[in-house]
Amino acid sequence: MAAWKRTFVGAGVLLGCWCTGAPLAAQGSGGAGASPFLVTDAMLLAGHSGNPEQWPMYGGDYHNNRYSPLDQINTTNVKNLRPAWIFQTGIAESFETTPVVVGGEMYITTPAAQQVQKVIKLNARTGEKIWESAIRLGTTIFCCGPNNRGVAVWQDKVYLGTLDARLVALDARTGRIVWEQQTADPSLGYSQTHAPVVFDGKVIIGSSGGEYGIRGFVKAYDANTGRPLWTWYTIPSPEEGGWWGTWVTTAPGTTHSLNRNIRQEKADSAKYADAWQRGGGGVWMTPAVDPERRAIYVSVGNPSPDLDGSIRPGDNRWTDSVCSIHVDTGRMNWCYQYIPHDVWDLDAASPPFLFDFRQGNRTIPAVGHFSKLGFLYVLDRNTGRLLKLSKNYVPHENLFALPTPEGTRMLPGANGGTEWSPGGFSPQTGYAYSVNLHQPMHYSVHSVPWEKGRLWLGSAFTAIPGEDQWGNVVAVDPVSGNVVWEARTEEPMMGGVLVTAGGLVFAGQPTGSFDAWDARTGQHLWSFRTGAGCNAAPMTYQLDGKQYVAVACGGIHQIDAPRGDALIVFALP
Repeated sequence: MAAWKRTFVGAGVLLGCWCTGAPLAAQGSGGAGASPFLVTDAMLLAGHSGNPEQWPMYGGDYHNNRYSPLDQINTTNVKNLRPAWIFQTGIAESFETTPVVVGGEMYITTPAAQQVQKVIKLNARTGEKIWESAIRLGTTIFCCGPNNRGVAVWQDKVYLGTLDARLVALDARTGRIVWEQQTADPSLGYSQTHAPVVFDGKVIIGSSGGEYGIRGFVKAYDANTGRPLWTWYTIPSPEEGGWWGTWVTTAPGTTHSLNRNIRQEKADSAKYADAWQRGGGGVWMTPAVDPERRAIYVSVGNPSPDLDGSIRPGDNRWTDSVCSIHVDTGRMNWCYQYIPHDVWDLDAASPPFLFDFRQGNRTIPAVGHFSKLGFLYVLDRNTGRLLKLSKNYVPHENLFALPTPEGTRMLPGANGGTEWSPGGFSPQTGYAYSVNLHQPMHYSVHSVPWEKGRLWLGSAFTAIPGEDQWGNVVAVDPVSGNVVWEARTEEPMMGGVLVTAGGLVFAGQPTGSFDAWDARTGQHLWSFRTGAGCNAAPMTYQLDGKQYVAVACGGIHQIDAPRGDALIVFALP
């Protein structure tokens, strides 16, 4: 996942103590002392679609499809949309949060600054600050900016993953820490950037850090006490079947050769028998949840080192995969690995989403995943069987050409395709939507040994001077696999979409424009200049009969979009 817009510029490493933190401040007015609004299991099961006054989790509901049944703002009146209120955090850096709204109250997170990460509670009608909890960080080592993408809520608690690899539970009334758990050793490169998800009294979160030679995982904790419940490692140990795999030579679902030297890999396998222990496989984004099947669906990131496959023979399971995990036990149901032995950093970064797939007269429960390859993968939710691979929605060139010491040109570049940006699915149109990047890159490879806490790419990937870079918003028909429409943008897109029953697709641009397109045709209908890159996934909610649309506009480290600190909430006049 570690790629940048113009050239490789390095990673953030902030060193402090590896220690538990406490709020530096939990202050404000309006909420402290009042009876807390309790978020019930029934509310989470209903999600935003069942109760549009709430946006109770990162993806809107457990299916992660970022679809809203609200239609007060629609294709005919979106041209009148204007800011209802603006909240400025005072931290102008890589602002990637998606607000959570429950009980008329909003929770947002900030990026880390000066070794502090904040959760802020606001009045969702007015933007008035209720409290601010500033959590002191210890050692933080991260690849792609000091980011945080949001919280989870349940009962009277708010849950946050931190850059120093902690899971923290806050009192929703006061912002004070109730409990915390160290999920891994941050000095090894473990961190957490995505919003957790809570299901049936369990808080579920995955690790980032695949660029540092970690061993990725997903963990579940008791939501009341923080007691660890289970761990599923993204890379199986030899006792669990190992990560060698079946030595796949062709990218699954395609006819494209992966250009592997299987004979050499097998000859080297004994020499690198312990490579799995540092094999990467981070989890960048919030899983989707299927309550009926009691399963979560996780996208797993790149192997380590990113581009040097010579020292990690085999398929490197289960990196670059979408996996189904049983929510009660942490046992793997299935995994679909779409790039075995990835040496291009084209990992599974964006979150999976769940929808019903129509195949003739049959309806199949499906999981969708927009990939860095620029394909939409549609998998059977029960078995992991590939149902449909879409046509590519970004250009391909020299696909799976191997990195060389001199440098190899390949499209898509290391950012994708689709980066971590969440896609959406509309049951109204039947289309899936994504924001994407076109960034031609040169891949060069060199072999370096692993060092604790040091960036371990085994490579360099750099943008090619003079080559055009751009982005697009696309609608894909998951049944036919066709790209229905494409809206080209001036700069590479990273942040995510919101789809509504008003026939709209909302997304922000690195240029600072926040935009709406017609969900059926792709016609551009509205834009608002915010003053900083809008590189977060937007959301919507309705209070007192008024629909609001909110987006964080503070830029992003990965493509160096202009920084800012504003959460902007829009409504009709």
